[in-house]
Amino acid sequence: MNHNQASLNSSSAKLKMIVSMVIFGSIGFFSERSNLQSVELVFVRCVCATLFLSTCWVLTGKYKEEKWSKKDIFQTLVCGVFLVLNWVFLFKAFEQTSVTVAISIYHLAPVFVLLLGAILYKEKLTLISVMSLGICFIGALLVSGINAGTSMSDLLSSGVVWGLLAAFFYAFTTLAGKGIRELSPYATTFLQTLVGIFMLIPLVSFHSFSELSSINWIVVATTGIIHTGIVYLLFFDSLRFLSSNVISVLVFLDPAVAILLDTLLTGFRPDILQSVGIVLIFGGMGLTMMKTKKKPDYSYREGESVK
Repeated sequence: MNHNQASLNSSSAKLKMIVSMVIFGSIGFFSERSNLQSVELVFVRCVCATLFLSTCWVLTGKYKEEKWSKKDIFQTLVCGVFLVLNWVFLFKAFEQTSVTVAISIYHLAPVFVLLLGAILYKEKLTLISVMSLGICFIGALLVSGINAGTSMSDLLSSGVVWGLLAAFFYAFTTLAGKGIRELSPYATTFLQTLVGIFMLIPLVSFHSFSELSSINWIVVATTGIIHTGIVYLLFFDSLRFLSSNVISVLVFLDPAVAILLDTLLTGFRPDILQSVGIVLIFGGMGLTMMKTKKKPDYSYREGESVK
């Protein structure tokens, strides 16, 4: 591949990544207007993603090139379980708190990846990394509004716990998917969302779908087809042409758009302490990313799960 072609691919990939992150940043806004609970909404997402991406997989002929291995399949299925739990807890957080608070807590995931990587893979944490973890932890406390007088019931109803669980399972998804090598993004996502369908179908209240208005159905279809199917295609198509550093910067567009929409369209106004907390979380996360770029790469890559 010549230099001009490589440059063109890189520019196109950046545009696809930007579009995918901007679209995904609006998912909290749409989920709040779907009139569905978290389990039902994630079920729709899994069904839409499975149908949409498997169709693209077949039409592009990529299914003929797959190299199936027991190791990759097992890891993909494990990732699928973690990914679905991540989605359910994230949407549950959206139900219980503002998008801004939920998305800020949720984006502690890269910090948890660093911490869990140190525990599971015996990676040594540097002083800067420990400081970054501390900064993010303080930021999360400020954003959540937790204080000495917060009861357990208040904590559970605040949505903070759900956001933390979503972040933890996102971190587990990233770490578990680290070794997937042979399967294409289409096969990986197909298996993961298929797992989600079988996981959630016993828990889904199908009666809730009969109560949706036409507007609700438009929102649900948008979340399933656009926020999952199309975003996945754009995201996966861009990964192979971008460096981890570029990806790490562009993923900040997701929470930026989410917080902007929450402020402009839903009227959420973080107080001073919450605003400081948001800055601390993303500042600490950015510092963590910069200081760990030479270590084993836990950033997004082709074949791994996404949001």
